[in-house]
Amino acid sequence: MSTSNSENTADKTADSPHPGMGFAEFVTIVAAMMAVNALAIDIMLPALPAIGETLNVSEANRIQLVITAYLLGFGFTQLFYGTLSDRFGRKPVLVIGLLIYAGFGAFSVVAASFEQVLFARVMQGVGAAASRVIALSLVRDCYGGRRMAKVMSLVMIVFIAVPVVAPSIGQALVLLGPWRLIFAVLTLMGVVLVAWILLRLPETLPPERRTAISPAGIAASFRIVLTNRITVGYAFAATVVMGSLFGFINSAQQIFVDVFEIGAIFPLAFASIALFMAMASITNSRVVERLGMRRVSHSALLLFTGVGVLHSAFNLLGIETVWSFIALQAITMFAFGLIMPNFNSIALDPVGEVAGTASSFLGFITTLGGALLGYFIGQAFDGTPLPMALGFAALGVVATAIVLFTEQGRLFKGIYD
Repeated sequence: MSTSNSENTADKTADSPHPGMGFAEFVTIVAAMMAVNALAIDIMLPALPAIGETLNVSEANRIQLVITAYLLGFGFTQLFYGTLSDRFGRKPVLVIGLLIYAGFGAFSVVAASFEQVLFARVMQGVGAAASRVIALSLVRDCYGGRRMAKVMSLVMIVFIAVPVVAPSIGQALVLLGPWRLIFAVLTLMGVVLVAWILLRLPETLPPERRTAISPAGIAASFRIVLTNRITVGYAFAATVVMGSLFGFINSAQQIFVDVFEIGAIFPLAFASIALFMAMASITNSRVVERLGMRRVSHSALLLFTGVGVLHSAFNLLGIETVWSFIALQAITMFAFGLIMPNFNSIALDPVGEVAGTASSFLGFITTLGGALLGYFIGQAFDGTPLPMALGFAALGVVATAIVLFTEQGRLFKGIYD
């Protein structure tokens, strides 16, 4: 089992980690790779009722499958993109994935049934998975330790800005035309990103560092990942926390529109909550190098869990209002924004020699597991916010237990520090 877990690992290619591209553009293009995924999820929220009405989906909770189908395709195929990018390089695999994303976005525009939309969404997720895995691999190719955590936080600022504006964009598109216009916009974004990558992004994995695809090689890479206590433990903890985000996304439209009856300003309410995730990423980028990944993320995890318990109490006591919901959910998302980039960085840090495989494993388990947890939270919706609040509290407790087990009973400091 690897014990390489220093948070102070130096940049591996400090002189020119991404030749031909400046730091700001590198962070922006990596953020854009991750943002196409967030946009493909959150831009759909205002359109869900229209999709259901057009395609004759009678059961309200069933329309959530438009979100879950994408996440299942997105989660499952991340398991393979890391190995492919470790063999063929980051850039060609990334381009192929984004072309799949754009192609099935175009298919969604002409889909004639709900089943066809779900198939297109699964395949769109399959293509988008490449961008998520390779975005993490690109960062790990170029940086390590706390510097990597800072880059991830900067990436997350742009990435999290998308959920702030995505529902408003979706609402505007629904007002301008049919819901299919949303898929046309997603297709265009995929095409633009492919062009940007082809023209500007350098290959960060040189031929001499690539590994042949063979059963023995794949098994060896996954053995390195799966036998590292830190990588596996934080991957599972991140999965549990991610389930809360997907649970919120699945439930948000029904809670704001059906429970609190604020349909007209739903995008604004959603944006006010998502904004706190962006604020958390900005905060993390400024403090993580000084305080360390564990101190920041473990403190945030305790806050996340405590607010989940408080939110549940508000609902059980019958004192929940739209304002208390927004306030408590905003604090929860602030904690989430401090947890996820650091958990991802902690998980990837000790397995840099197989960054592609590690990113695949991390993306696979956090997205697929998180999507399933979020699906169960969303399907438990009973006309009140209580199932979501209880889900957040329970997931916070479980994630804390996983971190304690991983760190052998310690918080705020790693077992190898």
